[in-house]
Amino acid sequence: MPFIADRLDRIKPSPTIAVTSKARELKAAGRDVIGLGAGEPDFDTPDNIKAAAIAAIQKGETKYTDVDGTAVLKKAICAKFKRENNLDYKPEQITVGTGGKQVLYNALAATLNAGDEVIIPAPYWVSYPDMVLLCEGKPVCVPCGENSGFKLRPEDLEKAITPKTKWIILNSPSNPTGAAYTRAELKALTDVLVKHPHVWVMTDDMYEHLVYDGFEFATPAEVEPKLYDRTLTVNGVSKAYCMTGWRIGYAGGPATLIKQMAKMQSQSTSNPCSISQAAAVEALSGPQDFIARHNESFKARRDMVVEMLNKAPGLRCHKPEGAFYVYPSCAGAIGKTTPQGKRIATDDDFVTYLLEAEGVAAVQGSAFGLSPFFRISYATSTEALREACTRIIRACQALK
Repeated sequence: MPFIADRLDRIKPSPTIAVTSKARELKAAGRDVIGLGAGEPDFDTPDNIKAAAIAAIQKGETKYTDVDGTAVLKKAICAKFKRENNLDYKPEQITVGTGGKQVLYNALAATLNAGDEVIIPAPYWVSYPDMVLLCEGKPVCVPCGENSGFKLRPEDLEKAITPKTKWIILNSPSNPTGAAYTRAELKALTDVLVKHPHVWVMTDDMYEHLVYDGFEFATPAEVEPKLYDRTLTVNGVSKAYCMTGWRIGYAGGPATLIKQMAKMQSQSTSNPCSISQAAAVEALSGPQDFIARHNESFKARRDMVVEMLNKAPGLRCHKPEGAFYVYPSCAGAIGKTTPQGKRIATDDDFVTYLLEAEGVAAVQGSAFGLSPFFRISYATSTEALREACTRIIRACQALK
């Protein structure tokens, strides 16, 4: 189609959004479907955050703001980074975007030239490689298997770095696996990066507060101060504060980079929603006690899902440190045949079988760059999760 830009041929629509949309369609058509594809908490936005948004509307805070965030929100973000991550940033080192995805994209668009390489540990969030491709860069995906806890090893990082490497993207806790790097594991990676001054570090810390079993979160610039001047520390309010639809992401980094990201944003979306920014100030500065309560629920759900899936013939489920995902292996189901006589050859076939046979919508591992696995989000009710896992066990037992 000559009218459409060639760059769109490099990318594909988000598979996670596609699964959620398919589940909605089937539900609307009367099918009994349990959707486990969406990466958003089922808890409502806390009342104090909603109240801050309502107050902002009533005060007339409904006009344009500074392109990359209000002064008051940037101040709150600086305070958060200092309080929780021991990172000192000034307001001119902070950018605010319409969700973490825009912040990541702005950084790549502002820095990548054709052929520049970006190291992406796999499994990865589906958008990383496509964003790199849109910016004419080259994704260098490094497989991180179950035997390493789905985490990048220092020796594999060292091998992946070339003179063309511009960035590495580190996501901890991870979407899709829930794997989180300990301080010691991060230090081993940062020791490698210190030796390669041309490589910049982009962190996606969106699931920072969603960790379990006493796990202590750390971020690269905190672990290795020598990387501070070439690290973009990205975060947001979507997950921990149950604000996915409010669309506020932010980052701290070198002022020169932040300025160029603002330039990029000024010619695309301009400022994030003024009302959402006011709500984000309250989220970051107000009471934080609900996070621990939510985490108790998430941990209980995680434990139940892991236990139940490990009872399914052909499945093996690793227990993750954080986020609200599990990433089970379906290797034991590959090569088996469904009751309808169809052979399961890939994880794509397996999740299609789950949807068609039992009405359970999950996301295939191929979407995240590592097969044969699939992703389940346990950010839904315990009752729905229990029923979904029961159906998955039943589907696996029916395979021959």
